[in-house]
Amino acid sequence: MNKESPKQSIAAQKFWDAFKACVEENRVRPDRSLFYVKWAKAYVTFLPGKRLRDRSRQDIEAFLADLGKRPGFEDWQIRQAEHALKILYEVFLPSYAPEGTIKPAPETEEKKRITPKAGAFRDRVVPGEVERLFSPLLSKLQTEIRSRHYSIRTERSYLDWVRRFIAFQGYADPRGIDAASAVKEYLDYLAVERQVAASTQNQALNGLVFFFNYALRKPFGEMETFVRAKRPQRLPEVMTRDEVNALFDQMEGISALMAGLMYGGGLRLMECVRLRIKDIDFGRHQIMVRDGKGQKDRVTMLPERFTVPLKEHLARVKGIYEKDQAKGVPGVYIWPALARKYPKAASRWIWQYVFPAKSLSVDPRSGTVRRHHINENLVQKAVKEAALRAGISKKVSCHTLRHSFATHLLEANYDIRTVQELLGHADVSTTMIYTHVLNRPGLSVKSPADI
Repeated sequence: MNKESPKQSIAAQKFWDAFKACVEENRVRPDRSLFYVKWAKAYVTFLPGKRLRDRSRQDIEAFLADLGKRPGFEDWQIRQAEHALKILYEVFLPSYAPEGTIKPAPETEEKKRITPKAGAFRDRVVPGEVERLFSPLLSKLQTEIRSRHYSIRTERSYLDWVRRFIAFQGYADPRGIDAASAVKEYLDYLAVERQVAASTQNQALNGLVFFFNYALRKPFGEMETFVRAKRPQRLPEVMTRDEVNALFDQMEGISALMAGLMYGGGLRLMECVRLRIKDIDFGRHQIMVRDGKGQKDRVTMLPERFTVPLKEHLARVKGIYEKDQAKGVPGVYIWPALARKYPKAASRWIWQYVFPAKSLSVDPRSGTVRRHHINENLVQKAVKEAALRAGISKKVSCHTLRHSFATHLLEANYDIRTVQELLGHADVSTTMIYTHVLNRPGLSVKSPADI
């Protein structure tokens, strides 16, 4: 057995470090990402001598089947191994390897319709199989998405739905099917068999319409009526002021500061996570929300209660920034057109994230290793755990803080139009929902039990 040269060992370590960072970027907790690296390494050694890019669906299924036969492995571990390979083939390899995307299968190769195994979901995707068969189509879809400046989350969502759709069709070439009937069949399947939420079904429809309209240039026009997933009418969960204070009493550090800004300024979670230094105006006590929902900017208030903790936090962040600069770490992500116009902007202090990540990570689009913003999952988990410790018997999430912000302002008799502007709602009817959860909604009607 040949030993690796020092150069090969360094390259291999860089590869696995980058894969670990990519796994964490895809919402896997840092304490679990090492297990994902372990599964990927096990798959590499499962077929020694065969390049990752040359491996097929049968190789992946054989590996997973072999894991299932080994004593001591639970079903959740097999699913975790499959998820690791999904990230490896669908997210990491296309952007990491110098060749670019995975090479497509030769056109002469017969692409047979594959029937899923009994008991499996019909849209279950074998990791890397869609990339192997239809890599040019996925690359075209990515190009169309990025040319319209859609977010990385929208890109991942659309790609995932296209993969599922192709898997549902037995990996048949989407260019040769009746698009309207095939999409209708899939949407019916999602509503009837998978019983997904209405928002999930709509997301799938949006992704497939975009795929056929722009990637394939084959719009399917009017489609027959399909089974609609039922959309429930729900009221927002709102905490009382005492519950908000009890929640904050159970939090500390960065998560407490972020929760305070979300409640004090009505920020959405990702709006808070993506804040940059230049967006904070201490003199005016304002926060500028850039590129919010619907790609709209707005101004909201910077709560005085959190001004001093935020200044102390930024002093620590500047120390991290200066160390990164000394090490030559590339600057933060900024929009490509802006980066071309101002090449040094990404390394300037004002463009840095207010809440940076603890470690460097791989940019999923460019492959650049840089410091991104904090993982939003860490904040979500901290809020939920604090609510449990505080004994709050409600379903509390980061968005609950935004709901509470709006409700408490209305309770304090602030004008609903002002609240609408602070929240960034396009229509006041969206803001009106908070009037239904006030202490005394409507005409202050008393219960007959209290008369």
